[in-house]
Amino acid sequence: MDAYALATRNTVEVITDDELQALIQKEKKRVYAGYEPSGEIHLGHMVTINKLMDLRDAGFEVVVLLADLHAFLNRKGSMEEVRELADYNRRCFEAVGLTDVEFVLGSDVQLNPDYELRVLELSQKITLNRARRSMDEVGRQMEAPSVSQMIYPIMQMVDIATLGVDAAVGGIDQRKIHMLAREYLPSLGMPAPVCIHTPILNGLDGSKMSSSAGNYISIADTEDAIKKKIKKAFCPPELENNPVLQLMQYHVFPRLGTVSLRRPEKFGGDRDFCAYEALEQAYAAGEVHPMDLKNAAAEGLVEILADACAYMND
Repeated sequence: MDAYALATRNTVEVITDDELQALIQKEKKRVYAGYEPSGEIHLGHMVTINKLMDLRDAGFEVVVLLADLHAFLNRKGSMEEVRELADYNRRCFEAVGLTDVEFVLGSDVQLNPDYELRVLELSQKITLNRARRSMDEVGRQMEAPSVSQMIYPIMQMVDIATLGVDAAVGGIDQRKIHMLAREYLPSLGMPAPVCIHTPILNGLDGSKMSSSAGNYISIADTEDAIKKKIKKAFCPPELENNPVLQLMQYHVFPRLGTVSLRRPEKFGGDRDFCAYEALEQAYAAGEVHPMDLKNAAAEGLVEILADACAYMND
């Protein structure tokens, strides 16, 4: 797979495609994604982690921002708590294969005068309404937002300039913040980033994936836990919003390349799929039973997460 195909597979949007193609041709190119420290790294996080690994393999220098200050501003815990989680998350990222990248702790670069001055300069240019709307999808308790949450998107914009990156990766929920960066960073003499957006996956019950709902698979889940969760997962005959198909598309195929179904002849016999699209077509045609799909997803995830599970449970 060529660099452009790696950079764009399993994305929902690239802004802009022409800029990305030009960037890929450069000898040196840097991309980043930021993560608020979390107690559980799960398959929702893994969508952007997979994309960062794609971009690393496509020749990009990858920077991972462990956004402790952002988590603090977004009401995710005290500074001591989020810093402790940041170190844990770094080990999680490395355990799933995000290696040969640069990790940066947010507070190491965000608490200096030059950074803060840039934040203040941008705060003069961006209306409170724009800042609030940019946080609609990522902010906690946005029915009553705090002033700290209005600083959050402005800091994210300055992160892009401070880290010296050419592109930003995030879920599609990051779009409004990234669009602010593209619009306002040039006013401070800083280039607008290429923005690469990935989808937000459904939880195993078909609703929004949420740590509080417990409808996710953690990278530290054991083989038995993964199989039990997949067995109970929502898996309708339809393609749209099918969480098990999403697991195959965004996790199993990108990491394994080929998926094999092992089943008795009376149920269709063994079958190999070398691309997600072929599996999707077979499932839509009724050639793959939902239980076959669940079994394949479970086996694939167990293989993908085996090293991470062993490391995190050591």
